Amino acid sequence: MPMPSSSSVVVIGGGPAGLMAAEAAADAGCPVHLYDAMGSVGRKFLLAGKGGLNLTHSESFAPFVARFGARSDAVAAWLREFDAPALREWARGLGVETFVGTSGRVFPVDLKAAPLLRAWVRRLRERGVTFHVNHRWEGWNADGTVRLQPREGAAVAVAADALVLALGGASWPVLGSDGRWFPLLADRGIPLAPLKPANCGFEVPWSEHFRSRHAGDPVKPVTLRWVGLQGPQTRQGEMVISEYGVEGSLIYAASAAIRDQIDAQGPTAVTLDLAPAKTASRIAQDLAKPRGKRSLSEHLRRHAGIDGVKAGLLYEVLDRAAMNDPATLAKAIKALPLTLHRPRPVAEAISTAGGVALEGLDADLMLRDMPGVFCAGEMLDWEAPTGGYLLTASFASGRIAGRAAARWARRPE
Repeated sequence: MPMPSSSSVVVIGGGPAGLMAAEAAADAGCPVHLYDAMGSVGRKFLLAGKGGLNLTHSESFAPFVARFGARSDAVAAWLREFDAPALREWARGLGVETFVGTSGRVFPVDLKAAPLLRAWVRRLRERGVTFHVNHRWEGWNADGTVRLQPREGAAVAVAADALVLALGGASWPVLGSDGRWFPLLADRGIPLAPLKPANCGFEVPWSEHFRSRHAGDPVKPVTLRWVGLQGPQTRQGEMVISEYGVEGSLIYAASAAIRDQIDAQGPTAVTLDLAPAKTASRIAQDLAKPRGKRSLSEHLRRHAGIDGVKAGLLYEVLDRAAMNDPATLAKAIKALPLTLHRPRPVAEAISTAGGVALEGLDADLMLRDMPGVFCAGEMLDWEAPTGGYLLTASFASGRIAGRAAARWARRPE
């Protein structure tokens, strides 16, 4: 296979950050060789687009960067170089037009990830990027060369003037983001934060009766409330009952705060408002009306708009006496208590928190302790909610790392 040449950049990882790093370095005039452990690049990107590729979000800059929480200042610096409008224009350059959905999320017109990825890979090849698939990164050899293990045959030693690591987090390991890079960097003394699930579900020990009837059912609309490390928290949206507990967009949006709460204090109590548009007093008044021969379930449906999975949640949590007391039942409809015991494993999460500490990187995303080695994407210690934020910042970080790697590779000796 062709090996890197003089003033070359090697990129490890073929996700959005790695591909963007390769593009940026190639555009700067460097030969680029990209290696990926899988048989093709962009596996997780394609999965993200399975239900409609949410490429970015149309929010203005300030609220957009605020979505990155404690890392908003650092991510803002990346996004000033390549923000959501720039990403949409970049997609247009690949022949992919985008539109803003009703929620403000931005999608390709055809909603698909595959056409964009195919056009992107084709353009990268035209710009001189050489792809090497089925090559797993295994760190460095004693002489400083990069060690790569092909799926078959002996390990390959690769020399490069600059190295970009864009290895993803540890979610969806079957697609290549398996976190196996973590101990390789830890052994080099690189500052790391433990990998944790982000945009994840939480475990609730449902009864078999409830689980068998309602796993997979959406709960909407619903308001989630809890007292977190930063005080009282409230979010409204939609969630889904799962075999193990709860998941869905509302839960994912709150997952970072609830995960940190559980890490600090153990299982976390939350409440669900099953009827956000009604007051407790109005519900109690309506439920106090005579039932006649109607069942309690029918009474709930008629006078509180509660049926299906919402009624199932009430039966799951309340005893018979509480279910038959209008005041108690109304109170529970407005604040149904649940305990979230733990987040699901990182391998099941949509994304990953933790990774390479940003404090160990300079403004060009180069490791302070390993000059010439740059990091980008989800392997860095930041996180974002779903909605296109994660992808946008991954693209932006890859662009910064790739440009800087090219400058490093071509610096005067």
